[in-house]
This record gives sequence, structure tokens and C-alpha cells, in this order.
Amino acid sequence: MSTQTAPRPLPQPNTVRNPLEVVAGLLSRHSVSILQRTFGIVFLAFGVLKFFPGASPAEELSRMTIEKLSFGILSGYPAVLFVAVAECIVGLTMLTGLFSRFGVVVLGMSLAGIVSPLILFTDRLFPGGLPTLEGQYVFKDLILVGGALVLAAQALGARLRTGKEA
Repeated sequence: MSTQTAPRPLPQPNTVRNPLEVVAGLLSRHSVSILQRTFGIVFLAFGVLKFFPGASPAEELSRMTIEKLSFGILSGYPAVLFVAVAECIVGLTMLTGLFSRFGVVVLGMSLAGIVSPLILFTDRLFPGGLPTLEGQYVFKDLILVGGALVLAAQALGARLRTGKEA
């Protein structure tokens, strides 16, 4: 003889949600996309400035860096133009979401150039050990490396995990 049990009632949706869980849910759904779009805006804006000689405060440092990294093959305005094109490619791929893997590769190369003055021009950026305004400008770009790692992970198929899943 078999005993039959009453079916369990379906769980009712919780009408009161913890505000922190709501915020965490919003962040997990939208923060990477927002990061990608803000990267796009910043890179496109800075890249466009470099097409106009004298418009970018980073023009001279960009030129010097590309000259050094290319062993003088690219110099003067073509060096700045190279940076401008790369930054615009990153900006457009991040803003549109098109060709994001290609954009992440260009972003990686750009970031290598962006932070390399910390090594190439340490005396210029940190005379006497204290940062100039230009040094602070480059030093704060280290945060871009962290953001770029998140974008690269997403472009390669990784998904944001919450602390509970990690």
C-alpha cells in the first residue's frame, strides 16, 4: 500500500527584497556595460583631440612614448596620429559593442603605451620622487588596466559572478 503525500505548495515570491540585493542585482546586470561605454567615451574623446595639433594635453608625451617604443620609426605628428587612431578604434568598439575582441586587443596595446611612460620617463614624471601633474595623469591610468581586464574577460566570454557564486 502506498501513502500519498499532499503536494508541497509552490514558494511565493518574496514581496520585500533586501535593498542591497536589489543594488547588487542592478550592478551585476549593468556595471560591465557601463564600464565598456565609459571607456568608449573617454578613449574616443581623447583620441579625437589628438587629430588636432596642440589640442591634447597628452600630445607631447604620446609622441615621445611612441617614438621611444617604435625606436624612432614613428616620430612627430605620425606618432601622435597613430595614438589617435588606436584610441578612436578602442572608443568606437567599446561604444558600439561591435568587434569587441579586436577593440580589447587594441586597448591592451594602447594601455601598454599609456602606462609605459612610468618606466620610460620616470625622471620627467617624478622629478625628485614627487609626481608632476603629468606624472599624476599617467599614474592614475593604472586604474584603466584593471577596468580593461574586466572588459577583456567579458569580451572573451566570462560572466560577472556575485560574491555568493565565487
